[in-house]
Amino acid sequence: MDRYVVIGNPVAHSLSPAIHARFAALMQESIEYSTLPAPLDAFAATARAFFAQGGCGANVTLPFKVEAFALADHASDAARLAGAANFLMREGDRLVADNTDGAGLVADLTRNLGLALEGKRIAMLGAGGAARGVIAPLLQLAPRVLVVANRTRERAAALASHFAGLGPIEASGFPFEAQEPFDVIVNATSTSTHGQPLQLPEGIADASTFVYDMAYGPAARAFLGHAKSHGARASDGLGMLVEQAAESYRLWRGQRPPTREVLAELRARAS
Repeated sequence: MDRYVVIGNPVAHSLSPAIHARFAALMQESIEYSTLPAPLDAFAATARAFFAQGGCGANVTLPFKVEAFALADHASDAARLAGAANFLMREGDRLVADNTDGAGLVADLTRNLGLALEGKRIAMLGAGGAARGVIAPLLQLAPRVLVVANRTRERAAALASHFAGLGPIEASGFPFEAQEPFDVIVNATSTSTHGQPLQLPEGIADASTFVYDMAYGPAARAFLGHAKSHGARASDGLGMLVEQAAESYRLWRGQRPPTREVLAELRARAS
């Protein structure tokens, strides 16, 4: 049976094994997918051992996405732009890296949540690895502007410079005063997963704003509740998790599984 894993630290909480089990059932295929914890100082050794023992593919989660990119022998354009990978696949004697986070976010925002992003003002909170993985696909949708806001403005400026050739992108410190509310705000910081409060500055959101947290489940509730107190509509990142998993499955197996049923099941289970 073809073997796949999700590698991270921590990783026991991951929903990926359940998601991929449902994908395989829907596609009438048999695969093995499990979690694989890696010591913080031994990601490369852990991943190499998995593939040496016949593993076919791996998803990679925090904090190893940059190391996954560095480990690969070949990387997709998406992974090279991001400088990070959440996807590894064995092709003969080489490891191939990709980044499916951006495709997952865009699919959730546009297909599942019905947002049209062309000509919209988007704020990206955070300038770390999570943001790097999704900026290029967002810019491909031709927003009016994408503002990267980070507590360290220099880091946001470096990220904006890196992606400047792809579309209208600007940098800002955080918090900041908005001239007008944004149409979409994406929380790409790690604050929700670490249980840290993140307050939206005044004027950044109103009832016309859609606020999205890339974290999901209980971790995202405080931030989304704060956003709703501003009158904004809001969603966590569970749909992104499912959609990026489907993109990974397609790259590994050649067919993209349906996601709507799986996402509905996960939402029902969480309610």
